Amino acid sequence: MKDEAKDIPIQSNEPAAGADGEAATKTLATKTPETKTPETKTPETKTPARKKRVRSSKAKGSDANAALEARIGHSFADPNLLMQAITHVSALKSGRKRGDSYQRLEFLGDHVLGLVVSDMLYHAFPNADEGELSKRLAELVRKESCADVAKSLGLLDDVKLGSVGPSADARLRKSVLGDICEAVIGAVFLDGGYAAAAEFVRRNWTERMHKPRRPLRDPKTVLQEWAQGKGLPTPVYREVERTGPHHDPQFRVAVDLPGLAPAEGIGGSKRAAEKVAASVMIEREGVGGGNDG
Repeated sequence: MKDEAKDIPIQSNEPAAGADGEAATKTLATKTPETKTPETKTPETKTPARKKRVRSSKAKGSDANAALEARIGHSFADPNLLMQAITHVSALKSGRKRGDSYQRLEFLGDHVLGLVVSDMLYHAFPNADEGELSKRLAELVRKESCADVAKSLGLLDDVKLGSVGPSADARLRKSVLGDICEAVIGAVFLDGGYAAAAEFVRRNWTERMHKPRRPLRDPKTVLQEWAQGKGLPTPVYREVERTGPHHDPQFRVAVDLPGLAPAEGIGGSKRAAEKVAASVMIEREGVGGGNDG
């Protein structure tokens, strides 16, 4: 009887244990994916995507600044100086002072440019007298020359303007290019000192110094002297047309000499237009003596 009592629990426990084990195994198999499924979906959040977009925006701005600095040839320790140098008054938000635009830097850059170019001319032309050096200096630091440098550096599209309208936008960009160039010189000077500013000027003005883009003498004077040498009367200048608003007019002027076809020029003032017209006739007629450089 004792042996049978021992056999009974053994026989009854073995199949029960097997059934429970199989049931437990099935239960774990079915429950395991249910508990893991929400865990795999939990990390799907949008926070990383937002961070990536923010970084991407900052990276683009940083790349744009780096590209602008590369064209200028100076890496700014204070990037705000560069941004100020290319910001027009119209782009300032309400409450900001005009001094936050390029204007103060333009004032500084104008004088730095004059000093550096004067030094360049003094050493490049040892036999030139004061009069010739002054003419060369005036040619190199005029707004048109500065605007040419700005264009060569691709600064036209970097100018920050406010809402001035599409028609005025292009005209305003061109009209302030020379000022922006001087402001950039001022910014480089403040950020890197005289050596950095002088390097910028030498890099962009040396070729222009040796190859003036216009006669060193006034073209009207050159044309008049040439006409007198030919036995012709003094050239006559006449206004052909005036266009544009009152605050920003454009003049078209023609110059006449007997026996020659008129030559025309356009400028922001009558005198500027007359000089252009004289230059056109000088070039067309092959007049010499206008450029001694």
